[in-house]
Order: sequence, then C-alpha cells, then structure tokens
Amino acid sequence: MAVEERDPVSGQKTTGHEWNGIKELDTAVPRGVLMFLVVTHVWAVLWWLLMPTWPMVTTYTKGILGIDQRQIVEQDLTAAQSQRASWLKSIETQDYAQIQSDENLMRVVRSTGRQLFGDNCAACHGADGKGRANYPDLTDNDWLWGGEVEQIAETMRLGINSRHQNTRVAQMPAFGRDAMLDRTQVANVATYVQSLSNPAVTTPQNGPQVQAGREIFLTTCAACHGEDGKGNREVGAPNLTDQFWVYGGDMQTLINTIHGGRQGHMPTWDERLTPAEIKILALYVNSLGAVKP
Repeated sequence: MAVEERDPVSGQKTTGHEWNGIKELDTAVPRGVLMFLVVTHVWAVLWWLLMPTWPMVTTYTKGILGIDQRQIVEQDLTAAQSQRASWLKSIETQDYAQIQSDENLMRVVRSTGRQLFGDNCAACHGADGKGRANYPDLTDNDWLWGGEVEQIAETMRLGINSRHQNTRVAQMPAFGRDAMLDRTQVANVATYVQSLSNPAVTTPQNGPQVQAGREIFLTTCAACHGEDGKGNREVGAPNLTDQFWVYGGDMQTLINTIHGGRQGHMPTWDERLTPAEIKILALYVNSLGAVKP
C-alpha cells in the first residue's frame, strides 16, 4: 500500500507513490493555472451567449449580438462591387488608347490583369508571361498573330485551333511524316531555316545543302512564312529570321518540326471571361512586352 509521509526537504506531503526511489510530492495546482481555467470557461459561456454557436435541429442559436458571417460577406462583396463599378465602367466604355493614356486606369489594369493572368494563362505561359517549352513568351514582342492590344484581345476571344466557330486556324503540315519531303530534303530545309536566324551556320562545306534547302523552302514553305522567312501574322506563321522560337531553333528540333508538323492550341476565352475581362487581360499582356527604359 502507498504510505503518505512528509518530504523532509520541502516539507510537503507525498502522495505515497514511489518510482525507482523517487517519491511524488502532493503539490497543489498553481493558482495561475486555476485562474486561467476559470477565465477561459467564463469566456466560453459569454461567447456562447453573444455569438451564433450551437446547432439545433433546423437552425442554430443566433446569439445576443445577432452577428451573421454570411451577411458580413455579402456586405463586403456589395462594397467591393460598388468600388469596382466606377473603374470597370470606364474600361468598358473607353477604347484601348484612352485607357493606356490614363495612368490611374492602367494601375487597375496591371493589378486586376495580373490576377486574371495568374488564374487563366499562367499554367501555359508562366506567371511572368515568359512562356516555357512549346508555349510562347509574351514578353519578347515577337507575335504570331500580332501584338497590338486589339489583336491580342481578338486572339483571346477566338482562341487558336479552338472550338470557337471563328477560331484562328494555324497548322504546319508534317512534310516528312506525310511523305511530302524525303529525309534529305527535310535536313536541307532545316539547315536553310537555321541559317536565316544564324548566318554563321552557312559554310563553304554546306553551301550546296543550304542552297538546296532554300529552293525547297521557296516552293514549299514560302506560302506561309514568306520568301524572306519573316512570317505572316495573317495565318499565324512565325518569323524564322529572328532568335525567338516556340519549339526551339536547334537543328534536331527544326528537323522534328518539319518532319512531324506543329499545331498549337489556345482555348477560346469568349465563354469563360467577360468582354471587360478580356479587354483588361489584353492590355495587361500588351504591357508585359512594353519597352522599358
């Protein structure tokens, strides 16, 4: 049986429990802890009385203060909509040039546009708009369908190879896979195309190959890309003479592109975003490529 005794050092009684020669003192709970427990219980009772708390069969206790979080959220949303209405009306009614000349509106565009871009476009083009593998960079001022705000908005509205009835359509044939060009011709065209953006590629040794590729290019590719290779925004054909590439400009990638073709895709945002949101996004995307001092 446990035997109670008094500890000779502290003078306190023991509980009579002992483990490995260590005796447990019968120490009282600190007064501070008791006060904390009392205060928290009193606060809990007060909170139950003041605030909506206890669920019932079909409702819940409303509380003396009658605070309703749903009403608070609705009031906040109404206030936000009221504040938003003033600048939204200006964006809806003004043309792009007027909005771009109004720095106050452009601050709103950059703030709201960044959120819209993050929610709808960043998955493909990256949060910074710089794109990633097989998705175009929106900050380099190199555009397939045109980089003016109106053109960007139209591309967003229609999409590219999308289900919109008026979608922009762009497709590069698979010249090698569909046997329009043989392996040697594909390699020759790839060499010529690479020389357009990097003249150092042309050497005395591969000069005949480059020339052969040029002849094939003029009869096969120039209809879309132009005889000079600078592209055609009317059909979404990229400029092949610069250093900007969606799929890559190295020799193997060029061969893969010519052999297997390319067909990019961008969904139509006409069904998901309002005309005002498309307008804001177009202005924001256009600002990403703006030349900065």
